[in-house]
Amino acid sequence: MVRNHPASCLAFLNIEKKRRTANAVMTSESEDFGLSGPLHLNSVDWTNFNHRRSVAASLVQGAYILERDRQEKRQGSQALAPPWWGFFHFKLIRQLVDDADSCVFGAIYEYTPPSSHCNDTIDRSPRYVIAFRGTINKPDSFSRDFSLDIDIIRNGLHQTSRFEIAMKAVRNVVAIVGDSNVWLAGHSLGAAMAMLAGKTMVKTGNFLEAFLFNPPFLSAPIERINAGNVKHGLRFASSVITAGLVLATKGNSQTSQSEDPFAVLSRWTPCLFVNPADHLCSEYVGYFEHRKKMEEIGAGAIERLATQHSLRDLLMRVVRRGDEAAEPLHLIPSAYLTVNLTPSLDFKRAHGIQQWWRPDLLLKHSLYKYE
Repeated sequence: MVRNHPASCLAFLNIEKKRRTANAVMTSESEDFGLSGPLHLNSVDWTNFNHRRSVAASLVQGAYILERDRQEKRQGSQALAPPWWGFFHFKLIRQLVDDADSCVFGAIYEYTPPSSHCNDTIDRSPRYVIAFRGTINKPDSFSRDFSLDIDIIRNGLHQTSRFEIAMKAVRNVVAIVGDSNVWLAGHSLGAAMAMLAGKTMVKTGNFLEAFLFNPPFLSAPIERINAGNVKHGLRFASSVITAGLVLATKGNSQTSQSEDPFAVLSRWTPCLFVNPADHLCSEYVGYFEHRKKMEEIGAGAIERLATQHSLRDLLMRVVRRGDEAAEPLHLIPSAYLTVNLTPSLDFKRAHGIQQWWRPDLLLKHSLYKYE
């Protein structure tokens, strides 16, 4: 177990107390690590999934606060971002900056534990973490962030310069240290960036551990329907229509598993974190559960075809008379899905990154593997 030394933790908290006093008027509580960060996690066990989740979420928050520091012109001792990685013995290696508006959209961290720390579980820790923030509703960054949100809806994120910058950074780090030493992490828009980066790396045989918080799922919010039979009926109808459109547009050709991109991608199992009260990501719950139900009723073949395709994109392809479109970003064959069942007071809390480092969450974990 890798522990923070009690003396160093006390000194860190004293520094944070002074920082909070100096910045109390200038910032919101959510940006201040000393007020809202996971201070309870002064002992990180890298074999503990909940610890890894909390650290990954904190590093994503660090990317958010880096941009907020830039917007508020907070530098040196006034900057609020450093504690979000420094508390866990990470060092900021590089800020990822968008070429369109010069905003910070991500960060590359290196894990640098003190030499005095016990390293019996060090092999489960990352060497580098590449974290991407989501949309910030502030004038300096909102316009660019919102345009990227639209790109996600139209499956065009892979064509943006921000993703090109992110992808180049991921490739460079993996080329130096290997895929087993690199984590991807992201929230909302940043989760979409991290998912697309992870999918892209799979094509070159690199499987990165990924922590995707509130990843957007582009679909009608069927999961919000309370009636179970109605939900299943809608999903069943959607699967049948989707599979039928696939056969109609592509033909009933059989592809070997070695050539099937979806089957190849199934070897990658990212960690997805969703909240049922967040309609932007809650469909992942039904997406994976529906597969299981379709297998149980003997309709697995239909679902294995339907789960690879978006009904919306197929309909658009028919309208455009066969024009090829990019593969849907949100569809993924395998995942370790974590659902936060803790009641959320509103959408803001259900979608926020802050929920994912809380120690008192009621969580449901499920592993889904595509066969």
